[in-house]
Amino acid sequence: MPKVMGILNLTPDSFYDGGKLQSEGAILKQAEKMLHDGATFLDVGGYSSRPNAEEVSLTKELQRVVPVIENLIKQFPEAVLSIDTFRSEVAKHGVEAGAALVNDISAGLLDENMLATVAHLHVPYVMMHMRGTPQTMQALTTYKNVTQEVLYYFSGRIAAARKAGINDILADPGFGFAKTTDQNFELLSKLELFKNLDIPVLVGLSRKSMVYKTLGITPQEALNGTTALHTMALLKGASILRVHDVKEAIEVVKLVQRNAAF
Repeated sequence: MPKVMGILNLTPDSFYDGGKLQSEGAILKQAEKMLHDGATFLDVGGYSSRPNAEEVSLTKELQRVVPVIENLIKQFPEAVLSIDTFRSEVAKHGVEAGAALVNDISAGLLDENMLATVAHLHVPYVMMHMRGTPQTMQALTTYKNVTQEVLYYFSGRIAAARKAGINDILADPGFGFAKTTDQNFELLSKLELFKNLDIPVLVGLSRKSMVYKTLGITPQEALNGTTALHTMALLKGASILRVHDVKEAIEVVKLVQRNAAF
């Protein structure tokens, strides 16, 4: 059965919920709600990866995420936490603090030590497709065939991860990362091809620009559109939905699963 990953952004500048979780109380309340609503994972991030996001120092990222992970594990020992980072040092300290998996937007390409670090930590690894960095990715959207090129990228990154000694790998196509709206929809329409990678697929569609720009609305108004895309992703084989709105995503999972039973 597909799982839901709740997003805990500890950044002041994330595109949808930036600045909402700035106090310990707010973080714990949001985490409790997401777990109550049915999230299997909570994804803790201290570096906004939205387009043109500001650079965050290693020290600041560590300060944002490590105490929060420690506190979440203390308050919710049953929670499965993910550390959302492309820095091996943050991954290492995050897992040591209690995180159970690493979610890397760069698939190890922004830190040469990442793959070896994750292998040493013996945790599952989510690798996403992106070009460049959050600061440069929007200028890197030229593809001959976006689906083929993303699949080819994963074949190489999966091989590198396996060679490094990582056993459990998940693929995230990277909706919105170095891709135009049309390219995002092309990827979604062919998502079933990612089954050929033989690893679980995680999708991050929640309230993204492919929803709100297509509909001419704001991220705050994009929940209904997000639900529609989540349905499509599940029907095409997605294993994990990474979301801002856990309750609604769980409802989609239940309905799609019920339909699949017939």
